Amino acid sequence: MKTLQNFALGALIAGMLLGLAGCSGMSKQDTNTAIGAGVGAVGGAILTGGSTTGTVGGAAVGGIIGHEIDDSE
Repeated sequence: MKTLQNFALGALIAGMLLGLAGCSGMSKQDTNTAIGAGVGAVGGAILTGGSTTGTVGGAAVGGIIGHEIDDSE
């Protein structure tokens, strides 16, 4: 079972990296949102042992935080 979780986490990270490759035409805020969601999903999966709820919750929280980050200061 642990092998399956490791594979799923690796697939999630690979999908996130491939998805971010298409961010070239996005605004800075959209990019921050996507990166925050990806990092939050990985963090949620790690903290909850790979549970779906933790992964989705982490993605939601990370996306919100990433959306609110403002680099213009």
